[in-house]
Order: sequence, then structure tokens, then C-alpha cells
Amino acid sequence: MDRDAYLETAIHDVLTGDEPTLDHRVGYAALLLATAGAAEAADRLATQWHAVTERPATRLADDAVRTRAWAMLFEARGNRPQWADALPPLDLDAEEQAHQAFLTRKVSDLDGVFDGSPVAGVVGALTPGRPDRVRAALAEGDLAQWTDRTAEQQQPDVAALGATRNLARRLVHGADPLGLGAEWPHLCAGALVAALRERYPSTADSWPDLVAAIVRERGQVAPPAAAEADIRAAETRLGTALPEDYREFLRTADGLPADVVFPRLLRAGELRADGTVVIVSDPALVLLTETGHAVEVDLTFGSTAHGSFRALLERHLGLLEASR
Repeated sequence: MDRDAYLETAIHDVLTGDEPTLDHRVGYAALLLATAGAAEAADRLATQWHAVTERPATRLADDAVRTRAWAMLFEARGNRPQWADALPPLDLDAEEQAHQAFLTRKVSDLDGVFDGSPVAGVVGALTPGRPDRVRAALAEGDLAQWTDRTAEQQQPDVAALGATRNLARRLVHGADPLGLGAEWPHLCAGALVAALRERYPSTADSWPDLVAAIVRERGQVAPPAAAEADIRAAETRLGTALPEDYREFLRTADGLPADVVFPRLLRAGELRADGTVVIVSDPALVLLTETGHAVEVDLTFGSTAHGSFRALLERHLGLLEASR
């Protein structure tokens, strides 16, 4: 498998394909990463797809074999991620038997040609079949042979691979039959997540949308809103009125947890004043001036003044999206 060529095609489809093409492409990519033992990268891609499209995970598992593959991989992992809540529960013993029949079914050059036609059954009965050598390797549990037989394929059937129950545990523990390597799955997921974000730009127009986007990027949960009485009490204690956009922030979330490169934003009851400046973070690296500007203090690279507190958070969200 040519990883660079595959990724170039996948990015193109995510950016420009119609919705069925996009969903099918992301579904394949997520399974590709999962069968390479990169469950975190697969979950990140599927989660981002779900967040921006708001479509159910059944669109990623759009046939019986893909659905079966996810079920077998989740069993081998010992957990089921939140993005997969919409996938139906399966009887895995029955699915294992069905998959074995699928792997050992003989194929013909006319498979699919007459599907839906009244003569399909007759043609199927008369056409000589042969074993599918790639599927036969999976039926025999021979992962090395499967790898050899798919070496020249641009998109190996990773759904059939993941759905093979007796191989699933080896896959989730890093067997990596396609030789993708330890780093490439995360690079692939990052590139496709970036393409999804370009296709579906953030529309965090309201304060709830903006705060939700920030905590989603961070993998956190926003605190509940501050009570109006707590905001008024803070203004009385500080001896100054808070900028209206900052008050709107507190009405949405009473502070925010720290991030790797961003300090913890204080609750209304923790706000401090230094003259006419209000300190809104711990450590004291984010300040509000009496003119409503928000200042990020950086003693190494120089401080930055933003036109408003909202402008500061919008820039922070942009950096989070770019970094991922």
C-alpha cells in the first residue's frame, strides 16, 4: 500500500466528495487505522467526523462487514467509544460464523454483474466459482499471507480483516499487517481531521458554541454557568463593571480548566483586581483593562492585547484547531 498516494486521495475525497463519498472514505480510513492498532487515531477521526457532520456512526459502517468489523475490534479492545453509540449490538458468535462463510464463499468474474436481475440466480448457479485467495488467508488465520496478497492493493479490504474475530486481538495490540508504522496513523488522522475542519469551518457564533468548541478541542467539559448574583457580587467586590462580553462568558461557563498552553480561567468568585485591571486567570496571565481589552501576558515573547475577551478566546480556538 502506497501510504502517500492513499492519503492524497483520501484528503481530496474528504474535501470535495459528495456526502456518501465522504462518509465512505472516513469509514474506511478509521477502520484502516483501527486495524493497525491505532485505536486513538481512529476514534479521533470518527469523533471529529460525527461532530462536524452530525450524522450517525451507521454512515461509517455502511455494510454488514464493516459493522461486524467494528464489533469485533471493540470486543478485542474491551471498550466501545462514544462515537459508536449508534452502531447496533450484534451477536458476535453468529457474526463469526457468518464471516467465516463470507471468507470461504467462492467468487466468480460475474459476481455483481446481474445483481437484481431475474437471471441472477441462474447465472450464479452456472458460473464456476473459485476461492478468493485474499479472503482465504483470513479464513485460515494467516495474517502474513494476507499481507503478502494485498501488498499491491491501494485499498486492502480492512473491513474483512477487522471482522475476522480470531485476528482482531492481534490487530488492536499492534500487529500492523500493512506496515503503516507507529507514527503514520496519527499523521493520517490529523490530516483528515484538518480536511474535515476545512470542509466544515467552525461556526461558533454564540457564546455556548464558542465555549463548546474550545472544550471539545481540549477534550474537557465546561463548568456550569455563573449565577447572575455571583457576577454582580464580583463587580461589587472589584469595584468596577466587567466588560459585557466577559459577563456573557461567565453566563455561559463560570471559568474554564487550564490547557497545556493556556491558564485556568477563574470563577466569578475568584476574580481579582490590580488597580483598574481585572485578573481573570491563574496564573495571572490574562487581564481585562478598563477599556474592555483582554491582554495575554507573555514575558518571553511579549504580551498581546486583544480587542475583547471574546477575541482572545476566538484566537485560542483557532490555535487549538491548527495545532490538531
